[in-house]
Amino acid sequence: MGSPAKILVIDDELAIRRFLAASIDSSQYVMVEAADGLSGVRLAATEAPQVILLDLGLPDINGIEVTRRIREWSQVPIIVVSARGEERAKVAALDAGANDYLTKPFGLPELFARIRVALRFSNIDASSSLVSVQGLEIDFAARIVKKHGQEVHLTPTEFKLLGLLARNVGKVLTHRQLLVEVWGPEYADELHYLRVYAQQLRGKIEDEPTQPRMLVTETGVGYRLRSE
Repeated sequence: MGSPAKILVIDDELAIRRFLAASIDSSQYVMVEAADGLSGVRLAATEAPQVILLDLGLPDINGIEVTRRIREWSQVPIIVVSARGEERAKVAALDAGANDYLTKPFGLPELFARIRVALRFSNIDASSSLVSVQGLEIDFAARIVKKHGQEVHLTPTEFKLLGLLARNVGKVLTHRQLLVEVWGPEYADELHYLRVYAQQLRGKIEDEPTQPRMLVTETGVGYRLRSE
């Protein structure tokens, strides 16, 4: 038999966390828990769970944002377990990257059946929330960027753009890909947005912004973050 699967429960209700902790079979699962979204994101990075059970109504950032942040570096299965049963909430969670949705109150047999399905079809690699490129360190969980050990302050949009390029380091991403992923489908043709932010980003991460060595332009196509 293999080692127990690690489940991360992100839920601000202590009663729910205690109920789950008392219900799991310790020979099959080990549970770690977080009472708020930011702690959950941090534990997702440091504990490397194989499944995440996530509530939407958290006291700091909501479950949708937690899902988006985790998806910046990890494809760990996320099962939303929430009292919000309306279709709009389910669609929003799934669009953000959740794999499944279970409405409270739930039955344990159904919950563990869904966990088993998530484990069976998961394709998790040893992906890390940390990416290093040419002296640049990107911590997706903490949303911190450092250049040669010194923190670089980026706007949320700059971080999202850099993160997308870093997750595809060495690959050319088209203008349209970048605009849709960072700004949304309605901005697919707004090339000036991309040019302005690429220039701002170079000013913060490049040693010589006018002669970029990391964030390079592929003329007429898009941008690429070079690995060396």
